[in-house]
Amino acid sequence: MKIGKIIRRFLVPAPLTTLLYLFKYGCKVSPKSEVEFSPLITIGKGTQISSFTKIKASDGMLSIGDEVSIGTSCFLSADKGGLSIGNFSMIGSNATIVGNNYKYGRLEIPICQQEKVSKGIVIEENVWIGAGCVILDGAQIGKNVIITPNSVVSGKIASNTIAQGNPAKIIFTRR
Repeated sequence: MKIGKIIRRFLVPAPLTTLLYLFKYGCKVSPKSEVEFSPLITIGKGTQISSFTKIKASDGMLSIGDEVSIGTSCFLSADKGGLSIGNFSMIGSNATIVGNNYKYGRLEIPICQQEKVSKGIVIEENVWIGAGCVILDGAQIGKNVIITPNSVVSGKIASNTIAQGNPAKIIFTRR
């Protein structure tokens, strides 16, 4: 791990991170959350990040739009493929959004020692992700989508729909 990343993750106190994001982006980050202060993270004006939420950007861009609401105890992680969340989106409590994965094709090598991959995640604007949802690497969620609580999204969800389940499937088209 690089020295700059170590300093940002472990030595910048949470209240200072809260103030830095407030002045730099005009967003509200709870001092009880863990949000890296990194050049890879941008957060839009009016966005609110609740307590006990962790936001990490290892090697890729993590972009959160304006007026986004992120609930308590969420985990957001971006890797090389990046993570993008559009304006006016809502993410319910305990949601997990992970922008990387491991290859697992070789049985003679432990999975954790195989290559890591990252396709990225795109969540367009005005999306409501319910509590406890899991959004996996490669997911693409269109505009005006509702993902019901405890659903797992790993693929593409078309705009103006409601999806539920594991894996998430479209159950209704919004008009």
